[in-house]
Amino acid sequence: MAKSTKASKRSTKKKTGRSRQAGGSAAKRAKTTRGWRPLRWLRRWGTRLVLGIIVLFCALLLVLRVINPPITPYMFSENKRLGWHDYVWVDIDVVAPVMTRAVVAAEDAHFCDHWGFDLDALKQAIEGGGQRGGSTISQQVVKNLFLWQGRSYPRKALEGFITPMMELFWSKQRILEVYLNIIEYDEGVFGIDAAAYHYFGVTPAELSAAQAGRLAAVLPSPKTRSASQPSDFIIRRGRSIVDGAATLKRQGRDACFAGG
Repeated sequence: MAKSTKASKRSTKKKTGRSRQAGGSAAKRAKTTRGWRPLRWLRRWGTRLVLGIIVLFCALLLVLRVINPPITPYMFSENKRLGWHDYVWVDIDVVAPVMTRAVVAAEDAHFCDHWGFDLDALKQAIEGGGQRGGSTISQQVVKNLFLWQGRSYPRKALEGFITPMMELFWSKQRILEVYLNIIEYDEGVFGIDAAAYHYFGVTPAELSAAQAGRLAAVLPSPKTRSASQPSDFIIRRGRSIVDGAATLKRQGRDACFAGG
């Protein structure tokens, strides 16, 4: 009888041990099954990716707030296509004030008033069927400095994402300074220093109001317009820009970038 009881206890212990092992294996399998959730995984890594992009562009903007960009993606592509490009950086302090006011009058008259987007200009551009661009100087800097040319929703989305960050980290004067230096004025000609010499044989500090107006007039289509051999349209547009620049100065709407 005692032997039977002991055997029964051993059998019970073995069954209990096997049961616990089986239960543990089932729990592990269930835990493994519950652990792989594609949507949760995508959400987690998607969040990390977005945060990584934010950190990357914050770092780039902080660096480029004090360091002048040596090249841009568009300059690189044009250099590869043409075999050359003309680009020399100059500080905004050595650019004629008539030039800084001219590009603002031509491209973004409300530059000092907005935070990166001119909603009124954007509305007008939409109503005009896209014939007239609604991008601000800030948006153009982001596009030319970090992104690619051409219209696409991904590029526009990134532009809309980076622009307010740039406005947060950079002063308006810095934004305009970078714009003047990286924008294209003719095929392979980038920046106000190269443009002043290319078209008029002068330094940026020596530009006259009429020359500044014509340079600003070619910006929407630099490959098809010329400041040194202007069409009637460029002459008229240049005069209009000069008048607009004078209005900016008279109304004090150049205060965010004027050097004094």
